[in-house]
Amino acid sequence: MQLTHAQKTEFYHNGYVKIPGVVPRLMVDAAVRAINSSVGQGIDPAQVHIYQSRSFCPELQREAVITDLYNKTPALALAESLIGPGKVKPVGAGQIALRFPTLQDPPNPPRPHLDGMHSPNNGVPQGTIRNFTMLLGVALSDVTSSYSGNLTVWPGTHHLYERYFREQGPLALLNGMPPVELPEPVQILVQAGDVILAHYELAHGVAQNVSPHPRYAIYFRLHHVEHELHGHATMSDIWREWEGMQEMVADLAV
Repeated sequence: MQLTHAQKTEFYHNGYVKIPGVVPRLMVDAAVRAINSSVGQGIDPAQVHIYQSRSFCPELQREAVITDLYNKTPALALAESLIGPGKVKPVGAGQIALRFPTLQDPPNPPRPHLDGMHSPNNGVPQGTIRNFTMLLGVALSDVTSSYSGNLTVWPGTHHLYERYFREQGPLALLNGMPPVELPEPVQILVQAGDVILAHYELAHGVAQNVSPHPRYAIYFRLHHVEHELHGHATMSDIWREWEGMQEMVADLAV
């Protein structure tokens, strides 16, 4: 499965694209069953903030029922259609991202962030930036309305941040999110089995969940095979690791 020209154009401008129905329902159900079995054993309330920042059900992160959602579905080919065939490091774990309903009314608006920044619970050491190439999300539950735990994105911010880091240097992120004017956020609606591809440098967050149901998703953080060599340079040269986007970038570069 490959992205179409229209989908690549959307990805270039917005920094993300949703592909419906990538993961078979049988695999979705198997993953949800495994997660529910784990959660049913009980969650330590003292660990919830860490699980929200890192992953719920950490014992499942490397199990095939989770990793096969990427490795054994068209999700891998979709990622390679942007980053390049054979250019994505092997994936051995996924983040199990659950968002349980809140009773807060009204909910707080989503807040944007970039991954790889230090926070008290996410395990990223202070004074470091752990950037990567692509965020790939697999929806395991239907999210059909706003404020249902939606992945929320600020379209086009990958371009805004690229310009900022060219001027200030990538390590300016250590001072906090870039002080640039943001567009209106989009709370993405999905069906179980949909896949979302997002550029690392796209501002994103999560909407609070005021629906009656938990939201289930898996996130894979993908690295170009030469990402360690490129390092932070990709933050001011956002298409360096995107072989499948080079023709598009040449045609549309602003």
